[in-house]
Amino acid sequence: MPEPNAPLPDAPKLRSILEALIFAAEEPLTLGDLEELFPSAPKESLQEALDAVAAQWETGDRGLQVLRVAGGYRLTTRPDLGEWVRALFRARNRRRLSGAALETLAIVAYRQPITTPEIQALRGTDPAGVLQTLLDRRLLKVVGRKKVVGKPMLYGTTPEFLTHFGLNTLADLPTLEEFGALVSSLGLPLVSDAPTSTGAFEEEGEDGAGHADEEFEDATESDSERDDDGDDS
Repeated sequence: MPEPNAPLPDAPKLRSILEALIFAAEEPLTLGDLEELFPSAPKESLQEALDAVAAQWETGDRGLQVLRVAGGYRLTTRPDLGEWVRALFRARNRRRLSGAALETLAIVAYRQPITTPEIQALRGTDPAGVLQTLLDRRLLKVVGRKKVVGKPMLYGTTPEFLTHFGLNTLADLPTLEEFGALVSSLGLPLVSDAPTSTGAFEEEGEDGAGHADEEFEDATESDSERDDDGDDS
């Protein structure tokens, strides 16, 4: 373990350390993570080193890049090589989101916070099973209860959602046209009454969930318990 007050390594060594950390981290590496590892280092020096690492991966004909997602940095494959990566996963028969799950996830992403009945009204089918799958995979979470009769639970996206789809914030969501093209390219169905637009959000929280212009109660600990116990697969 590095000494807390150890001097900051020279620039080449620091870049090597950060590159290793970005590769090894299960979640996107944030500036806050680095401040804990290098408490005596100026924040500006750490940010400069991160930017330098990202710039290094932009040079040459590389298959990887350092991308800013979910407020941190992550080593990812380049978008233009995505077909090859998807082909590998298909060849290995890796479990992917079904068309119903992708469709439900899109509705929540663009219209959050949203209730089960509201999702059902759009999809025409009971989304309970699909919602549970998305909760278990930590792509969605309970963000509160709507202040109407019955107080149905409200669902929103998570930081894992941003990470899974390579987004930094919800503002990076594709347009509906781009989303439709993606779904078509995957051969998945899409409801005709699709999610509206990112304009459905009034503001975005740090947790990756948007908040629509309506009153709702914060989720209690018991409401979000299933999210804490979900499988991050």
